[in-house]
Parts: sequence; C-alpha cells; structure tokens
Amino acid sequence: MRIDKNSYGTLAIVFIIASIFIYICLMFISSAWVKWPLVVFAWIFCIWQLAFFRVPDRTPSGSSTTVSSAADGKVVVIDELEEDEFLHRRCKRVCVYMNFFDVHANFWPVSGEVTYYHYHPGKHLLAFKPKASEENEHTTTCIRTPEGKDVLFKQHAGTFARRIVNYAKPGLPVIAGQQCGIIKFGSRMDIFLPVDADIKVSLGELTVAAETVIAEI
Repeated sequence: MRIDKNSYGTLAIVFIIASIFIYICLMFISSAWVKWPLVVFAWIFCIWQLAFFRVPDRTPSGSSTTVSSAADGKVVVIDELEEDEFLHRRCKRVCVYMNFFDVHANFWPVSGEVTYYHYHPGKHLLAFKPKASEENEHTTTCIRTPEGKDVLFKQHAGTFARRIVNYAKPGLPVIAGQQCGIIKFGSRMDIFLPVDADIKVSLGELTVAAETVIAEI
C-alpha cells in the first residue's frame, strides 16, 4: 500500500491545520475533559485522511475482455441509455458510488488504448443524485480493446470534491487494474459498456476496484 502521489499537498495541508489545532488545544484549553477528546479527534481525522488517499495493493481481475470495477463503492445504477458525448450509441451503464470511507484511487477497468479523454468543469451536487451525471465536474475517458470494443468511464466529483486526477491521454496503452487516477472526497464512477455486455454485478453490491468483475465483453 502507498499514498497517492497527487495527494501529498492535500495531506500536508491537513496535517498542518491539525497540528495548529492540537497546539491551540494544548496551550489554551485547561479542561482535560475538553482538551484531550479534541486532540484525539484531530489525530483520528489525520489517520482517516491517510487511509482515504491510500492506493491499496490489488490483484487485478480485468483484461481486454473482462471489465473490472474502476472504483471501490456501491453499485447504485444499472441501466441502458444513449452515450452522446463520444460513442453516440446505445450502451449499458454501471454506476458505482464512493462514500467518505471508500478508497478513492481509481483503476483502469479494461486493457487497451485510450482513444478519448476530456475534462468537464461543473457543479458539485451530491454524487448519487441523477443530475450529478451531467452537471457535476467530471472527466470522460474511452478505452478501445484489442478486440475493437469500447469501454467508456466517467469520474464524477461530489459535493465536497474539487479535483479529479486522471492519467489518460489519447494513444496511451493501459492495463486493467493499474491506477488511472483519483477523485478527492465523495464521488461516483460511471462505466459505459457495449449493449451486448454480460453484466456480472447487481444493484446494491459492493465493489472492490481492480478485483470485482463488472462485465464480460
């Protein structure tokens, strides 16, 4: 396990603020019943932030024909709709919602080559709300497998997320299960699949990024 390289600055700010908070508590609060619970809370918050931005070691299950989850979380949507940004055709969609306690590092869902990437600035609605899919800050990435199948995924920022990191660029070869970026704080991952994809998850199921099989294509 390691800490996401793009989160060092965020963690530095968290630890500096926590240190100042602890110093104030120790220097200016005389009541032990007030002081020490606040100090413990600050340390717990720092430990949680370390866990939040970790990149765990995973055993990848994806390939060019097996789509693995790009994120830890809960399956909140399985449907079929028109993908009108890049593919412009009917697709199956699987949406995974990440809460505050899920790992927020993201992983390539399938092996192939990046054919499209675009960053969309936007709002910060609650990530599980329907409008969040199009109105929130998000990125769109499409991967074409060696077999000619397209898998597109969108990283959506949530209410408290202000930054999405994605390593994609057109022409980049990628391997399923390797880290592709991170979404900071509450967020959502939408995966668009060919209409003939065999979905392997169900609504409410908890997914493990890089390991849970989302579909066979």
